[in-house]
Amino acid sequence: MLVLLPPSEGKATGGSGSALDLGSLSLPGLGGARAEVLDALVSLCSGDEVKAAEVLGLSEGLRGEVAKNAALREAVARPAGEIYTGVLYDALGLATLPSAARRRAERSLLVFSGLWGAVRIDDRIPSYRCSMGVKLPGPGALGTYWRARTPMAEVLPEAAGDGLVLDLRSSAYAAAWKPKGAVAERTATVRVLHSKFVNGVEKRSVVSHFNKATKGRMVRDLLTAGAEPSGPAELVEALRGLGYVVEATPPERAGRAWGLDVVVTEL
Repeated sequence: MLVLLPPSEGKATGGSGSALDLGSLSLPGLGGARAEVLDALVSLCSGDEVKAAEVLGLSEGLRGEVAKNAALREAVARPAGEIYTGVLYDALGLATLPSAARRRAERSLLVFSGLWGAVRIDDRIPSYRCSMGVKLPGPGALGTYWRARTPMAEVLPEAAGDGLVLDLRSSAYAAAWKPKGAVAERTATVRVLHSKFVNGVEKRSVVSHFNKATKGRMVRDLLTAGAEPSGPAELVEALRGLGYVVEATPPERAGRAWGLDVVVTEL
């Protein structure tokens, strides 16, 4: 099982250790593209601070992120699982996973990134600020940049192998790589719906906080249970066995992903 996750906007800082080593990151086929984006980001942030903040979409209170990006090559690198924070990662709770579940997480989880393309949770990266929606001088719009790169189209299907792909990415990060063909048919995309009754009538809506927290908790439960579903249909059964309310929509034609709605009433 390969689980595709979005990153978090907020990231942990501090700590001690060595600086970034691009060559040590997993999915080495992305190395050239990573170096190009890193060079462009560091160059941007080493120049005009106001321009850099505008390009990165930073508010006045986040101007300090520009200087942090300028120093990425020398900054302390930590496991990506420690760098990414926020609602989804709080619910996932990587630091408190039992050892066997942690090993499964290291094999299964892949975090998409505007800067790195995609990394595993034990890859050592520095804290940075660069979303997939950014348009960098040189590479251009990062979602388009990664989607158009031949290495992404080669590396990700290889990482997926012949197993299930559980796609929990937000739309901006899903744009960087879209499973195709046989890989798509083994892919399940998940939407979390909040259900409530108003005057006796059920109403469902997509709510960001419910969405992120439920996805994090769902991944944690799968990892802790040692679930190894081979495809979307088996995933549905595994999730229902863990107590989730899941409604599945199989693809209407070949080469398309399954759609799963996970329905929640409370966190």
